[in-house]
Amino acid sequence: MKTLGYYNGVYGELDAMQVPMNDRACSFGDGLYDSAYARNGIVYSLHEHINRMYRGADELGIHPPCSQEELNRIIHEMVQKVDANEVFVYWQLSRGTMPRSHACVDDLTANLWIIIQPMSIRDTYKKIRLLSREDTRFLHCHIKTLNLIPSVLAATAAKKAGLDECVFHRNGRVTECAHSNIQFLKGHTLVTPPADHMILAGIQRGHLMAKCREFGLAVEERPFMMEEMLDADEIIVSSAGSMCLSVCEIDGKAVGGKNPALLKKLQDALLGDFLAATEPQ
Repeated sequence: MKTLGYYNGVYGELDAMQVPMNDRACSFGDGLYDSAYARNGIVYSLHEHINRMYRGADELGIHPPCSQEELNRIIHEMVQKVDANEVFVYWQLSRGTMPRSHACVDDLTANLWIIIQPMSIRDTYKKIRLLSREDTRFLHCHIKTLNLIPSVLAATAAKKAGLDECVFHRNGRVTECAHSNIQFLKGHTLVTPPADHMILAGIQRGHLMAKCREFGLAVEERPFMMEEMLDADEIIVSSAGSMCLSVCEIDGKAVGGKNPALLKKLQDALLGDFLAATEPQ
């Protein structure tokens, strides 16, 4: 199959899939999601992504229809059915199906959506350019919910400007990007925003932090302002599909480029981890 969708046990090509209009994702965005990339039929860091989703479901009081192990099995089986060597895997839980009402009942079983389509990770070595915007999102950013309008608007503005991403800040304090994490290198230290309610603690962000520690770098999780970041040696954007992208421009101002050797060492290592983990044994 070229693409594959899943909704509560029903499979089909994405264009043929249908969902009930009373699914709470349709009227309230009442749910959460996660995503990962697969290569050679192997989904990278799937357990970490699923575990994060179930933590979020517990915090939101959403009741998944299956265990983490069962979801892992379903996703792996679906990946095998798509006629592509590299695919993007997206899945979401909506709270359930009921007549539209802001207040929901406690015993709803969540609806499970899964989407698989051909897609490769981004070129790790491509320099990217950003614009910045005030962060107007709500204060549950640590949960990967479906409420993404501010991110959609920011990503669209960046695309219209011919740029790659948008970095958010709250009164100058950097949070994250529209659909990725942002951090910077200064000397032998990686500085990343704290994993509080203002950011989603990305899985790849965690991999980057671990690799820095492995290389003997210090890692600081702390708030920082735009001015400090603009003066960094290197600015790094990371996400499930972006191992370790280097930022070369923000709002038209050149940034980074002061420690290319260390940057490439991290890029080589993180891309190497992905390739090794998705190579058939």
